[in-house]
Amino acid sequence: MRKLTRIVTDGEDGQRLGSLLTGPLGLSRHRVSSLKFSGGILLDGQAAHTGAAVHAGQVVEILLTDGPSDLTPYDLPLALPYRDQDLLIVDKPAPLPAIHSTRQDARTLENAVYAALGCPADFCYRPVSRLDKGTSGLMPVALNAHMHARMQKLLHTPDYAREYLAVVEGAPPENAGVCDAPIGHVEGVRRVVAPDGKPCRTHYRVLKRANGRCLLWLRLDTGRTHQIRVHMAHLGCPVAGDGLYGTALPALPGRFALHSARLAFTHPLTGAHIALESPLPEELAGLMGQRQGP
Repeated sequence: MRKLTRIVTDGEDGQRLGSLLTGPLGLSRHRVSSLKFSGGILLDGQAAHTGAAVHAGQVVEILLTDGPSDLTPYDLPLALPYRDQDLLIVDKPAPLPAIHSTRQDARTLENAVYAALGCPADFCYRPVSRLDKGTSGLMPVALNAHMHARMQKLLHTPDYAREYLAVVEGAPPENAGVCDAPIGHVEGVRRVVAPDGKPCRTHYRVLKRANGRCLLWLRLDTGRTHQIRVHMAHLGCPVAGDGLYGTALPALPGRFALHSARLAFTHPLTGAHIALESPLPEELAGLMGQRQGP
């Protein structure tokens, strides 16, 4: 169970408790409604109604609980470059599905995170933004609904930056540029650039050219499904190993050459600036004829 605590300030004296919850504490109205009926809203240690007036010096406590988990743990060593009681950042390997489903066995990132946290009874797994099975790198996971809602508000704002590295076949039309092309849904899981699609912008810059390929730095303004993969194919330089939008590579079984290399954001609960980087995996560096590490 996660508990949020706030001492009512002089400037908040006389406000309704509900306004404090949805304002400074940043809870959604849906979450407040759930807490109200579960007895999860306390004022000076006693269950309180959201219509109650609060006064300076009083202690507001929010009890964030989640139901029991029936996941099967997957004992996979995970790199967790950041972790606190509300959020963790996983350096996801590939190929690995991000979430458990009826079509997947227990070998997923969700099951691996469950095991890495010691299989807590109230385990809650909420990816803030998902990576495809074939994509590796940094991926944020909220550990409760409140943190998930707050992180979701950060997406697509200046306070949340995500950058990728990709090895592509061929080269984009310029050494640096922006692919501003809407993406729509077609049959199955495929996406395509389409006039009636959703707006999408991907910034790119060539870092290196070798072996008929390019190593690209990429930054997203939006976060559509398969956005980088679709945009690179649209520019005539599909991501290496991407069998859906280009050609699969035996050197990359089950994955393609796309890596979430950097995340930077302002922690919505603590206000701390979080900036993390993950190096290009060896198998992707090898496509460019380079090696990582010593």
